[in-house]
Amino acid sequence: MSLEHINDELEVTEQDQHLTFDLSDEELAIQVMNIREIIRYGKLTKMPMVPDFIEGVINLRGNVVPVINLAAKFGLSRQEADKRTCIIIMEVEIEENTVVMGIVVDKVHQVIEIPEDNIEPSPTLGATIQTNFIKGMARTEDGFIIILDISQIFSAEEVAIVSDMNRDSEVES
Repeated sequence: MSLEHINDELEVTEQDQHLTFDLSDEELAIQVMNIREIIRYGKLTKMPMVPDFIEGVINLRGNVVPVINLAAKFGLSRQEADKRTCIIIMEVEIEENTVVMGIVVDKVHQVIEIPEDNIEPSPTLGATIQTNFIKGMARTEDGFIIILDISQIFSAEEVAIVSDMNRDSEVES
């Protein structure tokens, strides 16, 4: 088997792998290919004059990483942080900028493989999250898992805020 063939298989597999998690009683998923790590929810430093969905920043090995509360961003009820609350650290390509950020989730479940052909298009009505944030719906034995498209969640202005937080971190390092 050629190295190129193995790399092609790895890419397909990586694109099919999704991390499932709970957010305000909804089961959601994101592709694992941009996830750097998952950490426990800890002390965040609050930032003045930022949108309310930016929960704060954390110091991750000397880098300032903005942490987004997706429940607040989506207008869902915020759950009180507990021992299951996690921050998913990810690197996201948004409008030609690579941004490192964390997202707060209520509970991480597992990594599952969802082939592209098992993903239904996002619905036009009926979801609690605006449909432009939804990459698709994965059918499971228990119903559906909403697959988010992280790069579509933020406006250009919001991306600029998060990018500036990342840049300030690089300057201080």
